[in-house]
Amino acid sequence: MKRGSRWLMAGIGVLLALSLTAGCGGGGGGAIAKIKERGYLKVGVKADVLGFGYKNPDTGQFEGLEIDIAKAVAKKIFGDESKVEFTPVTAKTRTGLLDSGDIDMVAATFTITEERKKIVDFSPVYYSDGIQLLVMKDSGIQSLKDMDGKTIGVSKGADTGQRLKDKAQELGITVNTAEYETYPEILTALEAGRVQAMATDGSILKTYQAQDPNTVLLPDKYSEEPYGIATKKGNDDLRDLVADVINEMKQSGELQKLYEKWGLTGGGSS
Repeated sequence: MKRGSRWLMAGIGVLLALSLTAGCGGGGGGAIAKIKERGYLKVGVKADVLGFGYKNPDTGQFEGLEIDIAKAVAKKIFGDESKVEFTPVTAKTRTGLLDSGDIDMVAATFTITEERKKIVDFSPVYYSDGIQLLVMKDSGIQSLKDMDGKTIGVSKGADTGQRLKDKAQELGITVNTAEYETYPEILTALEAGRVQAMATDGSILKTYQAQDPNTVLLPDKYSEEPYGIATKKGNDDLRDLVADVINEMKQSGELQKLYEKWGLTGGGSS
């Protein structure tokens, strides 16, 4: 081989090595290493959704299906389910906190959609539900069609309101929406008559119906809501590890046991 050719081959080898090195970094192979170095997993969860993510005022502890899944992920990483820190999130704040690195993953009744897949990575589905309406018993409202010209309370940052407006248009009616930061605020607005219905996923509404016996959960569902654990784009190793945990929990029957533990009957994973 001529001297010029040897230099050319050496140069190509260096470029290939640099390319592979850059690929490892860009692929997010270090997300789990960073979590291990920190010593605990940071997870965004709901604090006001019974059965999924709820901060028990009596114990001060978070509890629910998504809390148990987060603990399972921590156990997979550290061999210790207690190595996890929970941060309350809302539909409005969850993606921003993930992007900024304040949390490593979101386990907070986060519906998987094609649009959201462009922003975050999702685990396999661990629970499926649908949008329903909670109304006052004496309102006479029996379905979305009875909401013509009335106002529905929805969570700020969620797409619930737009989905219901689209459904209302199909029914030939018009509905208004009012956004609130938390679910308890929507329930208060419903009880005060500022809105005529509270809308979110049925499993969530059941927890609020239980808090006020003067309300009733209407049976119709107006969407399909598959929940997934969200991780930051590029953190491929963490995404894959979370997927392994969800799949293992499905196959072992552990996920079904957790549905029963938390009284969740809205729908299983698919």
